[in-house]
Amino acid sequence: MTKVLTFRWQEAERAGRTVFLVRICVLKVLAGLTAAAILMQPTPSQPSRHAGQESDSWQPIPFNSTDWQRDGAPTYRVEEGILIFDGDGRGQLMTQRTYSDFELQVEFRTSAGANNGIALRAPLGFQASRYGMEIQILDDGAQVQPDKRRICGAIYGLYPAAKRAVRPAGQWNTIHIRCIGRRVQVTLNGERVVDADLNAIRDREQLRERPGFLREAGHIGFIQHNGRVEFRNLRIRELPATRPPNQPPDGFIALFNGRDLSGWQSWYADPPDIARMSADERQQAQTRANAQHLRHWRVQDGELVFDGQGVHLITEKPYGDFELWLDWQIEAGGDSGIYLRDTPQVQIWDNPDGSGGLYNNEQHPNRPRVKADRPPGQWNRFRILMLGERVTVWLNETLVVHDVPLENYWDRRAPLPASGHIWLQAHGTPLRFRNIFIRPL
Repeated sequence: MTKVLTFRWQEAERAGRTVFLVRICVLKVLAGLTAAAILMQPTPSQPSRHAGQESDSWQPIPFNSTDWQRDGAPTYRVEEGILIFDGDGRGQLMTQRTYSDFELQVEFRTSAGANNGIALRAPLGFQASRYGMEIQILDDGAQVQPDKRRICGAIYGLYPAAKRAVRPAGQWNTIHIRCIGRRVQVTLNGERVVDADLNAIRDREQLRERPGFLREAGHIGFIQHNGRVEFRNLRIRELPATRPPNQPPDGFIALFNGRDLSGWQSWYADPPDIARMSADERQQAQTRANAQHLRHWRVQDGELVFDGQGVHLITEKPYGDFELWLDWQIEAGGDSGIYLRDTPQVQIWDNPDGSGGLYNNEQHPNRPRVKADRPPGQWNRFRILMLGERVTVWLNETLVVHDVPLENYWDRRAPLPASGHIWLQAHGTPLRFRNIFIRPL
């Protein structure tokens, strides 16, 4: 065995101290081993991989214009690989690409009283703490903060940190963040400070004011607030998403099982007409409608397919407040919608206005904020939040409706029903649906 040791000595002046950097590079040449065999040996930093395991590919993300973009007007600079926020700027520095499930590790230090944040699954052009998530970066020693949802390491405004674990201003800290679905974990200087099940957040005010924590994916970034804050040694590894089609994520119930029409029934009359029927009349009308119209809805390769010839498909059960996910696909010229609590509708169509608007509203907005549809023939995803009479809609991870009242189409003078069925609207064009999940609230 031969060992070659190289020592390099360098003296540098930093913060009035002399720092001696000794770099030891050890090269071991082992007789009898080929280069290929060496590469195949697992090490603690690169464990061997098996099917279904998480990726071990940690990727450093340098602070450059290739990997990052300004969002707003942050004031920052990069010196020797260290990202430094300083001055009076306001805005965010965001990754060029988006992330869904991942682990992130970065070192940071603050000046006295400084405040910054790490944006998670956030959109561009919006406040990250409301429309995504923000992990608070703060000099806790500068102020007494009784709300632990606002101390360093907390999910700002949403979920408290269990303890104060940040080091004094001027010292380097290490933060490790893990996001898998609705589970977010934060470890600060080796202390687990957050282990959050986001589905457990059911406070209506939080859901309405900060709906972004429900996002599946978005940008990672840094949010400038005040003071000098430095970041270095950022690395990320993405974690694989392996959920099969039509299998609900944690906390959700599948409304469509991917095999048959269990849990669904045909439309037979609108709510005002149903209200005038007796129980026996309703049952008879439902039986006739199922026999006549369900044949136009079929299951094909795990997809719920409508041939364009029948009537609406409706859940057997009613729902009140909920979060609803569903994937949909239309053809050129297609038209459909999602009725909430028996009330039309979150619009689906091939139209320049785009889908997701509350089409039948007259007194409140009825169009989406922006068109986020993919072209006909491609899959789209709705995530719909129904709270009281108010609706929030994401289309393909873009917020298209935020906290807008859904008007009672059947009686404009009456409030929206407290509960009702979910409808897949038939409007004379072929449709496809899959991954229909609900989380009652």
